[in-house]
Amino acid sequence: MKNQNNFNSLPLSPSVDKVGVEERVSRFQKRSIKTNSKMDGLKMVLNMIDLTTLEGKDTPGKVRQMCYKAIHLHDSFPGLPTVAAVCVYPSMVGLAKSMVKDSGVKVASVSTAFPSGQAPLDVKITDTKYAVDQGADEIDMVISRGKFLAGEYAFVFDEIAQIKEVCGQARLKVILETGELATLDNVRKASDLAIYAGADFIKTSTGKIQPAATMQVTYTMLMAIRDYYDETGIMIGMKPAGGISNSKLALHNLVMVKELLGDEWLTNEWFRFGASSLANDVLMQILKTDTGKYQSSDYFTID
Repeated sequence: MKNQNNFNSLPLSPSVDKVGVEERVSRFQKRSIKTNSKMDGLKMVLNMIDLTTLEGKDTPGKVRQMCYKAIHLHDSFPGLPTVAAVCVYPSMVGLAKSMVKDSGVKVASVSTAFPSGQAPLDVKITDTKYAVDQGADEIDMVISRGKFLAGEYAFVFDEIAQIKEVCGQARLKVILETGELATLDNVRKASDLAIYAGADFIKTSTGKIQPAATMQVTYTMLMAIRDYYDETGIMIGMKPAGGISNSKLALHNLVMVKELLGDEWLTNEWFRFGASSLANDVLMQILKTDTGKYQSSDYFTID
């Protein structure tokens, strides 16, 4: 069991050696990947993507199109996996659920006044409960960054723990919005706080703030996951989101996950990419690897 609802169980977070992190990350970025391994890696990336539409102008038609793409990434190329999940606002969960039924694709919903998190707790709980009642398999919540940066860590911890309780069987991804946390030390502390409060996944960003999922941030969060696993034997998932738009960067992230956490994390149960634009680039790279030439982007649906 995780140490939920007990802020006093939260250990002191270690300070982060920024220079050391940058050196480690630079090594991952220099790794060469053989052709056979590259194809396997690209298919793995596809199966780890959460296709996402989180705009005020979202319509049922746009959500239907995204859900169709989630299941039919490229029908003329057999053997491709589906993506891991589609991620929508709570009002679109019921529709998305009906569109992806029996496909294995999960439905994730943002909640807790995404993306700002600036709402009272009772509103955040209602927001989350509505999404769960509509059938969401996963909840992506945002932490209260203002409270965190003001040093009100117990408040943030308790809020996560209460949202986790509302989730029931739905898995909880806790978004740190690392672009607003300013330092890797803050990223590490927020990661530890979220994990101990009950997160099933920790996630870098909403995709609305830059910088988002840098490899340095992801490395820091992966180390928090590794330390927690070493201490408890409990696996926590990781989701870098925002700014991962090309296959090369995605594969570098997988190399980093494999080295820091091991093969057990190389499934969409424990690792996700929150980057819808990534899907088309991965598809183009898969077809290039298979046929020796790029297809025009006109052959791929617009996300």
